[in-house]
Amino acid sequence: MKDADPTQFRWLAAQAVAREAGALARRRFFDSSFKVGFKGPQDYLTEVDGETEELIAARLHEAFSHDGFIGEETAGRPMREGGVVWVVDPIDGTANFARGIPHFCVSIACVLEGFIEVGVIYDPVRDELFAARRGAGAFLNGTPIKPSEATSLTNSTVEVGWNMRAGASKYLDLIRRVTLWGAAPFRTGSGALGLAYVAAGRRDGYIEHHMNAWDCLAAALLVQEAGGYVSNFLAGEGLTKGNPIIACAQGVKDALISAVELEGIVL
Repeated sequence: MKDADPTQFRWLAAQAVAREAGALARRRFFDSSFKVGFKGPQDYLTEVDGETEELIAARLHEAFSHDGFIGEETAGRPMREGGVVWVVDPIDGTANFARGIPHFCVSIACVLEGFIEVGVIYDPVRDELFAARRGAGAFLNGTPIKPSEATSLTNSTVEVGWNMRAGASKYLDLIRRVTLWGAAPFRTGSGALGLAYVAAGRRDGYIEHHMNAWDCLAAALLVQEAGGYVSNFLAGEGLTKGNPIIACAQGVKDALISAVELEGIVL
């Protein structure tokens, strides 16, 4: 098919691979036969993370052998200068997964020349597939989604992501700031799903001091394509070293940015 759009092909492939990987993760989640370990304090790791990432990497390499790959659990393939790179979190929400909490997802993003071209998140327990393609909108199981119509933080819910880099005092200060501006803070343990929920109007905002690219790129495109606001995560060395992030409904953008004053954020 000479006239086939390569980005559309990658978009469709990412959805198929996310479903297959999600089915593996879901099966292993319910049979509870996996081992649990730690990469660091509060940084869970299960053997299923590796199994799922290996499956995703193999499928993408079969279809797109020249593309680069960045995964949370495995070493990346070398990228050509200016080439396509897949950015993958096989199980976002591993702590939930390890503890038997059914709130986790597969996250697959495709980046080309500084732009997120494809973003797919699959929640295998709820069978919810979030998918976005740059310039083509965002969808949940094929139906277009959009952020909430919130216009005030006093009626908003904001997810506040946790990571060890910022430390407890900064995290608690972030919750304090959100609360003082009247919003209700949440933490559910999956940044990718938290951001996807902003795109779908289930949350009014999401903030975190630092995220890695595999945790948020797919969901960042979802928010953008759904019509919400998301900060410039790929600025600087965001792809390789991560960045802070703010994502929200357009109606609370200015208030949320003012409330949290995230250091290092690129708006």
